[in-house]
Amino acid sequence: MKFYSYYRSSAAYRVRIALHLKGLPYEYIPVNLLESQQKSDAYMAINPQGLVPALEVQPGELIAQSVAILEWLEETCPSPALLPVDPLQRANVRSLVNNITCDVHPLNNSSVLKYLKDKLAATDEDVHRWYTTWVDRSFSAIDRSLDTTMGDCCFGDQPTLADVCLVPQVYNANRFKVPMESYGNIQQVVQHCNSLEAFALAAPEAQPDA
Repeated sequence: MKFYSYYRSSAAYRVRIALHLKGLPYEYIPVNLLESQQKSDAYMAINPQGLVPALEVQPGELIAQSVAILEWLEETCPSPALLPVDPLQRANVRSLVNNITCDVHPLNNSSVLKYLKDKLAATDEDVHRWYTTWVDRSFSAIDRSLDTTMGDCCFGDQPTLADVCLVPQVYNANRFKVPMESYGNIQQVVQHCNSLEAFALAAPEAQPDA
């Protein structure tokens, strides 16, 4: 498989974690977002969405969007499982995934922050306040929910798609200097996950384009 990625993309980070948890080999192909390579003719010919990540699962067959890739990996390589067997628990894991991938990440990704600065003349302080507002709304809810679901990970002691999505979002929050003191459960889960080999191999600093 060919994996089109940018080392600091949290969406790509999610997929890297899942690939390593499942022990799946892949060819890493960097796409430099700072140089707008994702909008180049060469990349747009591969992925018309012009985004990372994208996973070419076989010649001419490509999946875009991180959650779609994660679901495909779970369906085609079900062991180790990243979703619980119980339908209600599966829904709860997906609920946390959606909290991150639908409610906070889209509002705080690089294209939105750039638009705030370039088109709306937002100051650095404005952008930081914007970023922190949506992170706090998401993380406050997640941290409370972990009271009843967490073990070492978000749901029990084994990683699920919830951890796969939470760890990169926390990495971004730390990078943007969001105060994390109020999210004790999240910090505990992330600390454990980052001690696992799959998460360490997927970390931004471990990528060839870092």
